[in-house]
Amino acid sequence: MKVAVRLDDITPDMDWERFLKFKELLDRYQVKPLIGVVPENRDENLKSEYKKWDKGPDDFWGYIRGLQKEGWVIAMHGLYHIYTTKKGGLFPLNNFSEFAGVPLEGQRQMLDRGKKILKAKGIETQLFMAPAHSYDTNTLKALRETGFTALTDGFGKLPYDFKGLTFYPISFHLSSTLKKAEGYSTMVVHTGTVRENDLKRYENYFKREDVQWISYREYLDQPAVKQSIWGRWKEFMMAKGKYWMVKAGTR
Repeated sequence: MKVAVRLDDITPDMDWERFLKFKELLDRYQVKPLIGVVPENRDENLKSEYKKWDKGPDDFWGYIRGLQKEGWVIAMHGLYHIYTTKKGGLFPLNNFSEFAGVPLEGQRQMLDRGKKILKAKGIETQLFMAPAHSYDTNTLKALRETGFTALTDGFGKLPYDFKGLTFYPISFHLSSTLKKAEGYSTMVVHTGTVRENDLKRYENYFKREDVQWISYREYLDQPAVKQSIWGRWKEFMMAKGKYWMVKAGTR
């Protein structure tokens, strides 16, 4: 199994101590990940009162551009990262969204604004990372109309094409994914919640000889297959099933 890494919720006001500790781990094992950068974070849950970025906003964007030059890949992670609907959309891992359920024109404006913010900071990307993994058919149409070509989401062992966009699947269940002999997937990490014992667990993952850790750019280079109607239905049911399993586990 070949596995790439994606880091969500990258903002100037996140917990930088935890992020940098995880970056040290990635550097040690020479893994170049995908990072989801929020153009204009308004989500208080992503803001840390501890070890925030203290070098000014311009230096933050310069740092992100530097990571891109090092081989890290950048995705636009929503616009404000604020959940405004209670929709799970086409990939219902959650029942809330910043995009799913919003009218087409509203989504188009949000995507356009996010791209302009990033471009003003010297960052351009055609890859989208939906907050809460939730998007709908209007999201996909708005993405195409605003110049996006790909999303980091879905389930499967290969990148696939759907509605004129390429999807790069994430892991349904990481422990099971790492045991598979063939295919591609993505390990999703929220560094803001990673603790010391988690770092040890992730390092054990990186040490595994039966897993080939790849850069996200290598993942993007893989040819995509066309997803069938059966594949769409199966993916939806897997996402919905995982939602209910997580919900039951938190009670």
